[in-house]
Amino acid sequence: MSSVQLQRGSGETWRDSAPGRVLLIDDEPLVLRALSRILDDEGHATECAASAGEADPRLADPDLEVVVLDLGLGAEDGLDLLERLKRDQPDVEVVVVTGNASIPSAVDCIRRGAFDYLAKPFDPHRVRATVRMALERRRLLRRNRELEAELRGAPSLVGRSEAMRALRRRIASLRHSESSVLITGESGTGKELVARALHEQSPRAERRFVPVDCGALPQSILESELFGHERGAFTGATGAPGLFRVASGGTLFLDEVGELPASAQVRLLRALQEREVRPLGASESVPVDLRVIAATHRDLVRMVGEGAFRSDLLYRLDVVRVEIAPLRERRGDIPELVQHFVAKHARSGLPVEGVDGDALEWLCRNDWPGNVRELENVIESALASARGPRLRLADLQRGRGATRPAAAATAELPLSLAAYEREALSRALREAGGDVRRAAAMLGVGRSTLYRKLGQHGLPTRPGSSAG
Repeated sequence: MSSVQLQRGSGETWRDSAPGRVLLIDDEPLVLRALSRILDDEGHATECAASAGEADPRLADPDLEVVVLDLGLGAEDGLDLLERLKRDQPDVEVVVVTGNASIPSAVDCIRRGAFDYLAKPFDPHRVRATVRMALERRRLLRRNRELEAELRGAPSLVGRSEAMRALRRRIASLRHSESSVLITGESGTGKELVARALHEQSPRAERRFVPVDCGALPQSILESELFGHERGAFTGATGAPGLFRVASGGTLFLDEVGELPASAQVRLLRALQEREVRPLGASESVPVDLRVIAATHRDLVRMVGEGAFRSDLLYRLDVVRVEIAPLRERRGDIPELVQHFVAKHARSGLPVEGVDGDALEWLCRNDWPGNVRELENVIESALASARGPRLRLADLQRGRGATRPAAAATAELPLSLAAYEREALSRALREAGGDVRRAAAMLGVGRSTLYRKLGQHGLPTRPGSSAG
């Protein structure tokens, strides 16, 4: 079997000649059986449909790669289905087969987006070769887009667990959607990475992606930051467009949207409904064209019941929901994540190339309440103190602070949740050297939540500590 190869910088090649998912559409049962047998022998996963209506549910499958389509579907026009398929699923390659072959017909099919054109009765070798080349072309184009996204700094979703494969399929299924998306998941699961992936696969990919941490912005300036203000709107105001207008044409990502105060929720709802914003101090509204993706680790439905979040705003944000599984439910991704983080943080010149077996076993056994963010923090901290070519178990445990006993620190505390919470915050800051990002990862919470808790307990952060 032939394969596609892309040369990479190190002399390594990229290959993809694996079997694919193929949908066969023909109203003749004998033809369907023959095509299925030919392609099943190659290892492809084939499905059959005898009409366009029967094919429709299968065409929505984000894993579908090639369609073999008969032009004569009884009363239905195969050309119409070809056009609709290339409009709705442009990444899917279509191989047309027909019993009435002609040069004008072939040219018309190619012009409408078909990969190739086969005449009946078809040669089994030609069918195999054509489907194989269609698969390779699709995968080559997809890989080119991935490389372009990497050059633009787009994130990669690491992991091959079923949960991660389902997440990628979910993201791919939304690539033509303009609907608002609500991303849910525990702190540290990578909600911003998913939001960026949604943006990169959307029609707005060439425009700006603007992230906003709703919990980190002080309430006094939140609305001005989001919606903008006019010169003189308040003391010292010099005029600013606001992040809604900055993101116009692209995507606005509202991280930790559950932290928005009531007044900002009202204005956000109006902006989403009317597709316009009115800057502070302005007399007229300004139209905006953007897609909003929101994320939260909180239960917004419960917050609605408690009166802390507007139900009408939730309906506007939760048009499409994307859920991210916690790391403890996809432990099979941990080895790949570890290698990814070692490579990422070893770029500064550290000689570490991997981890010892017992160290990897320890990593896979942990529950990681801070999820991927906590795992990355431990790897980065361990790399900072590593002395050999591979991370050892002792390096990792130092990175997590697992060797420090907690009992002595809390023995004299009063029996109060607030006291224990304050001690946990103080200890995390001490062990993180005042680095807020690391402290948040240790505690398994988002940075915005940590800032809020620090403010509640009157705990300072180190000047210049990382919030990124």
